[in-house]
Amino acid sequence: MTISPAADASVDQFRSRIQQRQARVGIIGLGYVGLPLALLYSEQKFQVTGFDVDARKIDTLAKGGSYIYRIAAEEIQSAQAHGFSATADYSQLTAMDAIIICVPTPLNEYHEPDLSFITDTTHAIAPHLRAGQLVVLESTTYPGTTEEVMIPILEKENRAGLKAARSETPTEKEFFVAFSPEREDPGNTTVARRDIPKVVGGLNPQASELAAALYGSIFARTVPVSSPAAAEMTKLLENIYRCVNIALVNELKLLCLRMGIDIWEVIDAASTKPFGFHPFYPGPGLGGHCIPIDPFYLSWKAKEFDFQTRFIELAGEINNNMPYHVLSSVAGALNRHKKAVNGARVLVLGVAYKKDIDDLRESPALTIIELLQKDGAQVSYNDPYFPFIGKGRKYDLQMKCAELDNLGQYDCILIVTDHSDYDYRHIVSEAQLVVDTRNATRGIESTKIVRC
Repeated sequence: MTISPAADASVDQFRSRIQQRQARVGIIGLGYVGLPLALLYSEQKFQVTGFDVDARKIDTLAKGGSYIYRIAAEEIQSAQAHGFSATADYSQLTAMDAIIICVPTPLNEYHEPDLSFITDTTHAIAPHLRAGQLVVLESTTYPGTTEEVMIPILEKENRAGLKAARSETPTEKEFFVAFSPEREDPGNTTVARRDIPKVVGGLNPQASELAAALYGSIFARTVPVSSPAAAEMTKLLENIYRCVNIALVNELKLLCLRMGIDIWEVIDAASTKPFGFHPFYPGPGLGGHCIPIDPFYLSWKAKEFDFQTRFIELAGEINNNMPYHVLSSVAGALNRHKKAVNGARVLVLGVAYKKDIDDLRESPALTIIELLQKDGAQVSYNDPYFPFIGKGRKYDLQMKCAELDNLGQYDCILIVTDHSDYDYRHIVSEAQLVVDTRNATRGIESTKIVRC
């Protein structure tokens, strides 16, 4: 089969529209990944339409506001001046040249992949799909999702009998598909978003070329790989690498505590080696959307190939157990003060999954709070980024942020997230007992401090 002249012209026209900033970009999912991406395209003078089912987000953006701490309202307003708008009307997808999907991919209660956000979004896209469009999935998932889950829905439910372009000779009745893993790092102020290389894997060569052109217009570098599955596995490798190394250092921390060795001192010393070592740091458990979840995605998929990812599963088990270690440390510290967890007043400092961000996704603090409450503790929290904690996928705490005054009223101050806003010397001076899971009190000498 030879390439259709019309299809060939369509591909060339797509490239030209990208180069001339005339391509219309639709981004589905305006959360921690989708909204920053939309702003990057807007900065480069693309006309961007954001899609989301959350009416509160649409309303906030329409008013020129922001619901993500690190994104100022002025950035939203600047994007609107370049044509950015947000809507829940998926029929507008037909006008888009490229559709980028940035929706969550959590785990269900059995630690199995929950692809409902991807499938629901794909069902919503399909009726509005047209020939020549590029559809890119960014959501972190297991290898095969793009080809085995998303494409069959798009092909079955579009109204024009379109197929995904698989060969090097696309036709007029095809659309293009690629996977490009998000690499958003909330709170990272050292690397600009556009300087993070963008991996792209298309279903066919033209899809890869178009995806590389699209992302190359806003990122300094694109990294093409051979297929969507290779791109999906790339993302998992990146995060499993971190998961495994964090598990290693968490396990070493537990050993060092028994041996009376300061793991933080050891890490600092090892970090002086100019090759072959990269520092990872222990903590109260893993948080964020990717690192606590990705290993389970791969482990689940591996079973299809009669393969057990024992090393990865062990790392996940170690990290998942860290909140229980924190609970045990709090209980032990209170016991030495002749107090029980049951009835103790505990103030949790920091509930975000890492310092200086407004992100609760998979935060170990939420698990720790629930564990303390189950053991009868009277738990309060303080976090400058969260005035209130309501209901999430896995929790329903309904807690209001406590003021940082009269710290002596608490039997224990538990440092879970080491925000820069906190004055740790003052906290230690006012507290009866401080349990520190982040080494935030390093350099402060006090018998009140228990580092765990």
